[in-house]
Amino acid sequence: MARDLAPEVERLLQFRDPNIRKKAALCSIRIVKKVPDLAENFINPAASLLKEKHHGVLLTGIQLCTDLCNISAEALEYFRKKCTDGLVKVLKDVANSPYAPEYDVSGIADPFLHIKLLKLLRVLGQGDADASDSMNDILAQVATKTESNKNAGNAILYECVSTIMTIEENGGLRVLAVNILGRFLSSRDNNIRYVALNMLMKAIALDSQAVQRHRATILECVKDSDASIRKRALELVYLLVNESNVKSLTKELIDYLEISDPEFKGDLTAKICSIVEKFSPEKIWYIDQMLKVLPKAGNYVKDEVWHALIVVITNASDLHGYIVRSLYRELQTAGEQETLVRVAVWCIGEYGEMLVGNAGMLNQEDPITVTESDAVDVIETAIKCHSLDLATRAMCLMALLKLSSRFPSCSQRINDTIIHYKESLVLELQQRAIEFNYIIEKHQNIRSALVERMPVLDEATYSGRRAGSVPAAVSTSQGAPLNLPNGVAKPTAAPLVDLLDLSSDEVSAPSSSGGDFLHDLFGVDLPPASSQPGGNHAQKSGTDVLLDLLSIGTPLAQSTSMADMLSSGDENKSPADILDKLGSPSGPPSQASPPVGSSSMMDLLDGFGPVSSVPENNGPTYPSLVAFESSSLRVTFNFSKQPGNPQTTYVEAQFVNKSPNAYSNFVFQAAVPKFLQLHLDPASSNTLPASGNGSITQKLRLKNSQHGKKSLVMRIRIGYKINDKDVLEEGQVNNFPRDL
Repeated sequence: MARDLAPEVERLLQFRDPNIRKKAALCSIRIVKKVPDLAENFINPAASLLKEKHHGVLLTGIQLCTDLCNISAEALEYFRKKCTDGLVKVLKDVANSPYAPEYDVSGIADPFLHIKLLKLLRVLGQGDADASDSMNDILAQVATKTESNKNAGNAILYECVSTIMTIEENGGLRVLAVNILGRFLSSRDNNIRYVALNMLMKAIALDSQAVQRHRATILECVKDSDASIRKRALELVYLLVNESNVKSLTKELIDYLEISDPEFKGDLTAKICSIVEKFSPEKIWYIDQMLKVLPKAGNYVKDEVWHALIVVITNASDLHGYIVRSLYRELQTAGEQETLVRVAVWCIGEYGEMLVGNAGMLNQEDPITVTESDAVDVIETAIKCHSLDLATRAMCLMALLKLSSRFPSCSQRINDTIIHYKESLVLELQQRAIEFNYIIEKHQNIRSALVERMPVLDEATYSGRRAGSVPAAVSTSQGAPLNLPNGVAKPTAAPLVDLLDLSSDEVSAPSSSGGDFLHDLFGVDLPPASSQPGGNHAQKSGTDVLLDLLSIGTPLAQSTSMADMLSSGDENKSPADILDKLGSPSGPPSQASPPVGSSSMMDLLDGFGPVSSVPENNGPTYPSLVAFESSSLRVTFNFSKQPGNPQTTYVEAQFVNKSPNAYSNFVFQAAVPKFLQLHLDPASSNTLPASGNGSITQKLRLKNSQHGKKSLVMRIRIGYKINDKDVLEEGQVNNFPRDL
């Protein structure tokens, strides 16, 4: 219909009645949006509308030209060459026009026309130096002569600033635009301040020096009562930070942290920690700022932040005494901040003797008197605090074990405290207490070696891991990588190691070079594989050594079978029924027993084991099914069944990327009717290579309670990211083989 009516609408653009011309222009806008191919037919008629004197026709004509420029590169080039000067003249006439009651709004002549003209000039000036140069003078005139005490004037100024920031570079104009935004920040209207902050975030990439001049005003906005303004101002302050102003800005933000609203503290704390870590000029300054943040907002500090702080502390050997004393002081007044407690407990456990002996005093420090009993008191107070979580209390037990070696006079007292937790209802605390008590009472000869200080941790390696440069793979004791399935969190190699995120992404068997973190952690010379009982066994991984030492878990023996784990009444049940009873996250186990090592330990503790959801197939074969196919993705289903269990169908879904771009964050979801039960295993990966150079597989299990009466049916949804853009594809699978 648009194609058929376009010639008539084009003719009406020349009609003598201005109201008809206006309506025809509005209709033309909709036609070119519906049928972009017709855009070239409207270029000349639209250009003629820019010479209109009637403001209604001129407004719609400008909008038509703007839309044509967005749709057609040919139209954009035409209007740049033929119409830029004319538009500049129109804007100048409107800006200088005398009072006209029919167009006047708050003393400004037709602000709507002002804004439409500025938007079209912005489109024409972007990426074209000549067009930008021809509009500089009128933009400067509008920016300086428009009154800002009315909303209409502020709207024009905002569009003028936006145009100046978009067209090709003119340093003087940009400074003028940033100064206008600075005036906006002083307005009492929250909306005006918010749009000013938004525009300044764009301006900082173009002229950061001009924005820096308004730093004090922006910092005041961080303390505003309006939550939206606070958040936007904080993001802007973060962009303003550099090496020269980091100290002053950080001081202002930390001072405000104490009195800020609880709902804002999380964002503010995250930004402060990021600023301190990114722009820290020296270690002592970084540590000082973090020691100011922890007492004020320790509960809002993320795990990776205090893990990074621990890594820095281990590398600052000349500051260990200063740090442990500072943390001890803060702990007296801010013991409710959990992250502060964790860092303080860890440091007291490591450097407790420096706290008692006032070792490593700095010139600016005041000496404090702390006895061995005082240091133990702090840990005991923390572990008795029921508001602290399990991980913190477990750290307290570890710190007490270390202090039992560092403070021999308090060893019996510490042992009594640990014994108290042997009866704890919390299994983790109970197990640690039993093991630590055993170490204190039965293994005096090796205790000091077990609890000696942590080795210095490599900051570069830790930073690289945080940035994602090290692949997240876990090695088995044989060295074969175990890739984590899609959607499964990184497994913890061992609670004590993961507590400080010190385990490397690849936990391998300790080598003779002593490179393994756990080996270094305890300072124990591990015997070679040949010297262990049963010399033909594989050498244990560092994870197993730690687990054996603390009895956190014991790997399953190779002889352990599924039948051993179940009652005698289950022998005749199918694997699917057994798994339903157990609530297992995985399908039936494969026939081979898992090897004893770090991977089997993860099977026991976390259910991450490489068990297959599809059993060995001895049943009938079925043809593959292309369940879903689009221009960018193909999904194929392969089917299998177990003999004697016709209700259960095992499906292996294979996903192939047909596009030239790799997909990340790949997620497959499926839904089925009530008569079906669906179990999804994790996908083999969350990244799908481009152009069919690899695939992702994911295993499903379908149980049909009405087998033989109703066929399988499934609704699928596939999500992924391509070039940081989220994509979602959906489809229905109805063509399953009938005998499934």
